[in-house]
Amino acid sequence: MTFRTLDDALNDLGSLGGKTALIRVDFNVPMEDGRVTDDTRLRVALPTIQRLRDAGAKVALLAHFDRPKGKVIPSMSLAPVVDDLERLLGAPVRYASDCVGEEARAAIADLDAGGVVLLENVRFHAGEEANDPAFAQQLAELGDLYVNDAFSAAHRAHASTEGLARLLPAYAGESMRRELDALDAALGNPKKPVIGIVGGAKVSTKLDLLKNLVGKLDRLAIGGGMANTFLFAQGIDIGGSLAERDMADTALQIIAEAEAQGCQLLLPVDFVVATEVKPGASSRPVVAGQPLSADDKILDAGPATVARLLDALTGSKTLIWNGPLGVFEVPPFDAATVAVAQHAAALAKAGVLTAVGGGGDTVAALNHAGVVDDMTFVSTAGGAFLEWMEGKALPGVEALRA
Repeated sequence: MTFRTLDDALNDLGSLGGKTALIRVDFNVPMEDGRVTDDTRLRVALPTIQRLRDAGAKVALLAHFDRPKGKVIPSMSLAPVVDDLERLLGAPVRYASDCVGEEARAAIADLDAGGVVLLENVRFHAGEEANDPAFAQQLAELGDLYVNDAFSAAHRAHASTEGLARLLPAYAGESMRRELDALDAALGNPKKPVIGIVGGAKVSTKLDLLKNLVGKLDRLAIGGGMANTFLFAQGIDIGGSLAERDMADTALQIIAEAEAQGCQLLLPVDFVVATEVKPGASSRPVVAGQPLSADDKILDAGPATVARLLDALTGSKTLIWNGPLGVFEVPPFDAATVAVAQHAAALAKAGVLTAVGGGGDTVAALNHAGVVDDMTFVSTAGGAFLEWMEGKALPGVEALRA
């Protein structure tokens, strides 16, 4: 897809000196006792903020925090973010106690060229999540151009993610551009062969995802609890393992669809079994089809499954990954996820595999494996990343199309 970027903004608008850029960022950061405990999302926004500052624009930041549902809730204020943002930016950051109206206008008017103001939580207004045209217009009156740098919120048609983009010249920020480029490389226009890894607990939460992927991928590996559902559907004994037994017919339909589409489905051929989920629990490998007791639980992919996956990765040019292969939070049931992640990262680092991961527990699993920096791209956007993989149009992205 083609979308408007900051390069287009500079071409379209000429000098940005004196103009106000409204940037939608994702500052929904973890907080404890009024302090930011993880500043990753703040750091992600810095390249866009700095580029617009360097161009002489006034920068007004729009963001949400938590779910105040249209009410002013002091504990959900963005004010605590200001100190951390100032430290990271190395420049003063003003704070306005509202995102529209006289308070916001005055704060922006008082900025010098290159100045930055953080406007208060857009979700303090009911018009935000309702994508109310009047509220979007109030936001638009504050600026000359709109920049969306919050891919993680792009699947929501809210006033600050979609409505505002229809009222001002609208562009993708640097973080948004990187995300869209990576996802296009993984699913939009990938180098083939393409392999997908989908894990997690439930088939029911990833039905749309699986149905979309079998029509796009050359190979699809299924792991985690959802793999148990597919094994059960095929009559393989899964003991007392987590599975959605009522989804067996759906699993068989997906198997048939994959075959019809020419997508090779890679299901576990062996697995690691234990009777309890705790660190260091006694476990054993079992070949698929062997009988299990009612106390046996499948908690990870087995060594033969891992070996087959490593070979499949080596023979692929593109990987898209969503979800772990086992209960990676509880060693030793992290072994498969770690082994496959490290192999994928090594291939990506060598430049022979485009490896993109994201959504849900995937970021935590890849962090656990120590490979995030070596993957081609790791998306921290949960819902938006999943909806993109499902083939759904994201309102915040559609509004940026060239």
